[in-house]
Amino acid sequence: MLARINLSSPVRAAQPMEVRVLVQHSMETGFRFDVLGSAIPKNVIHSLHASYGGRTVFRARLGSGVSANPYLQFWVVPEHSGELRVQWQDDAGVNGQVSTWVEVTPA
Repeated sequence: MLARINLSSPVRAAQPMEVRVLVQHSMETGFRFDVLGSAIPKNVIHSLHASYGGRTVFRARLGSGVSANPYLQFWVVPEHSGELRVQWQDDAGVNGQVSTWVEVTPA
């Protein structure tokens, strides 16, 4: 699965930083059928976890009501530079992750 992280800039110490995450995933609800009439199995991202510098900063439980290619937005107040890592798992047991290095400038 592909994903992208966008951050507000500039990133300054002790000031809120906006984090936007876009995950490419079909988020199949289990209610659709293929061309042969067979039900497409349910497969949605059910958990998403974000950490900054090894500390949890955001956690979400998703369900079948979330559209394909989920877009999430949250805020983090960084104190120092570090890695922002977002991890998720879907119903098929597939894990995905995306990470970026955040360079924090003094306030």
